[in-house]
Amino acid sequence: MNLPNRLTLFRIVLIPLAVLAYLFPYAQFGVELTVFSIGAVRISAVNLICLVIYAVAAVTDLLDGQIARSRNLQTTFGKFLDPIADKMLTSAMFILFVSRGVISPIPVIIMVCRDIIVDGCRLIAAGNGKVVSAQMLGKVKTASQMITIALILLNNLPFELWQLPVSELMLWFSTFVSVASGVSYFNQLKEDILESK
Repeated sequence: MNLPNRLTLFRIVLIPLAVLAYLFPYAQFGVELTVFSIGAVRISAVNLICLVIYAVAAVTDLLDGQIARSRNLQTTFGKFLDPIADKMLTSAMFILFVSRGVISPIPVIIMVCRDIIVDGCRLIAAGNGKVVSAQMLGKVKTASQMITIALILLNNLPFELWQLPVSELMLWFSTFVSVASGVSYFNQLKEDILESK
């Protein structure tokens, strides 16, 4: 297994660590975590721990693609696994936020349903011998989701200091781009999907 694919697998391994860090019952084990204040905005150490784990995962996402392209290490396995790892990471974080009432479940449901539909399209294409790489809109979707997650973990800092709801706007922008990229994937593969033979 080459280095880019190992980085992708490492990103997947980080997902349960982020979930555990976010949901762990610290108080039950007598662990008192610091809460930091910046102006009127408070950020728990839990959020910062998750942010570090998430940042490491995001860096691996940047590195695996760059290394694969620069060293000509692109593989069918990598093209298949990389977008799945991205979806697992972003979906897990958004579901965590919904579980704590931090964000609305509606955009998350839309994005998760889009991912399921796109993965179904990819499976149909794979059955016809096609491996579909990530498109530009898909990359924009992933980047916007990653920025959104970082902003949510930072409680919308620094924008919260000026009472600008940037994290919420980014969440809905991510949802819009997610749907748009899903439509793009469908149009690209509609001949395979709508095949009547």
